[in-house]
Amino acid sequence: MLLRHLRYLLAVADHGGFTRAAEALYVSQPTLSQQIRQLEETLGVSLFDRTSRTVKPTDAGLAYIESARRVLVELEAGKRALHDVKDLSRGSLRLAMTPTFMAYLVGPLVRDYVAKFPNIHLQIFELSMDDIEAGLLDDSLDIAIAFTPVRSPDIECVPAFVETLGVMVGRSHPLYERQSPLSPKEVTQLEFALLTPDFITRSSIDGYFRQQNITPKVAVEVNSVSTLLEVIRHAPMATILPEPIATAERALRKIPLLGEAPNRGAALLRRKNNYHSAASLAFMDLVMGAAAVESAKSVIH
Repeated sequence: MLLRHLRYLLAVADHGGFTRAAEALYVSQPTLSQQIRQLEETLGVSLFDRTSRTVKPTDAGLAYIESARRVLVELEAGKRALHDVKDLSRGSLRLAMTPTFMAYLVGPLVRDYVAKFPNIHLQIFELSMDDIEAGLLDDSLDIAIAFTPVRSPDIECVPAFVETLGVMVGRSHPLYERQSPLSPKEVTQLEFALLTPDFITRSSIDGYFRQQNITPKVAVEVNSVSTLLEVIRHAPMATILPEPIATAERALRKIPLLGEAPNRGAALLRRKNNYHSAASLAFMDLVMGAAAVESAKSVIH
């Protein structure tokens, strides 16, 4: 049995049939079928049910496919370990963040990381929590900044910092110059543009509304952070997003809230029991160092 057999096996499983798998692998369908037959003969079991119109894994096939995925992930991790350079004179880092972190965190972190390690090639992805977990598990990502908790026990969460959410408005809003905190009653009277309910951030916002017995007036829902910011900049509506997003450069102003503002824990995520490259460890150190500095500033103030 060769690694080729495992890759062919996963291609058939992922594409749901031999025709599309053969196209993806750039081999002929007879060649692919022959390779899968060889694997089945070696193992002594049928891996796919070919009696229906669609090719589906048998029970034995499902178990073996799962094992094959783990084997290939570990082999790829081993390959990266061989090429890893501890002095960071070269290397790569595959980093993911959820959308709200991208809006304010990615710029400063990349600036500082590139300044320290100019020869590391960065790949940065804006992904949902589901896609981040999937990417970490299939080894297409090295590290991510996202929220806790995660669903998979195979993902390690290293607490990094607490992200505070705040009400913010643009210059066209009548409360743009307001300095005093908003009471829950005043928040109820605001007209909101918010992220759609499929965002984790929206779940935190809705939790805050429930806690404060607020029934919000949601006039606009948007499935993009950058689009939401454009709406707030040009329409007299409020939104709730991470406080660091509200800057003068964005023409956004944060309005303080009475009582405790909503917050949530942010963490560095990575796959457990996986090889962690020097580039990813250096990124973790950078994030944790920046979080410690910000925490010290908040204590001083």
